[in-house]
Amino acid sequence: MSAETSVADPGQFTRRRLQFRAWRGARPFWAGLYVMLSGLPIIYFPYFHLQIGHLTLAMATTAGAGSLIIGVLLIVLGISLWFQKHVRTFAGVAAILLALVSLPVSNFGGFIMGFLLALVGGAMAVSWAPGPPPQSEPPAGPVPGEGAAPDAAPLPHQAADGVHESYDLSGTSPANEANGRHSAG
Repeated sequence: MSAETSVADPGQFTRRRLQFRAWRGARPFWAGLYVMLSGLPIIYFPYFHLQIGHLTLAMATTAGAGSLIIGVLLIVLGISLWFQKHVRTFAGVAAILLALVSLPVSNFGGFIMGFLLALVGGAMAVSWAPGPPPQSEPPAGPVPGEGAAPDAAPLPHQAADGVHESYDLSGTSPANEANGRHSAG
């Protein structure tokens, strides 16, 4: 790079990548991806036909419809994790239950691949928690504890005749001479 070469402004690709990164960080993205991917082997293997020369090996089972339903539900749960993050607990538990049901129904859960992806994705969805909201800029004043005067507790409101108005609702303040005892009346 020479001195005459100008530095390029961030282009559309960089801007879109940063937007996607912000979108991905605000939801259980990887959990949704794993749950969606778990549906693919569960759907695929019961309908898979292996050709070896003139010999066809069919993997179809009597539970092909059940595998199709489980796989489609897992894909829909993964998409809902992406676009409706508030259903993360339900979708995670449902993905785990569907993974367990896929073991006997769909060739050991898509030969364990779909089963493991659904378990991991469901667990990630249940355990995901949204991050803290973005903080606004701090006030320009002095930071407490760095040479500024400590914050004083507010004083109770004083009436015009010099009597303090108490906000104590427990009835145990020294002003009413209860000495820490509650009165029944």
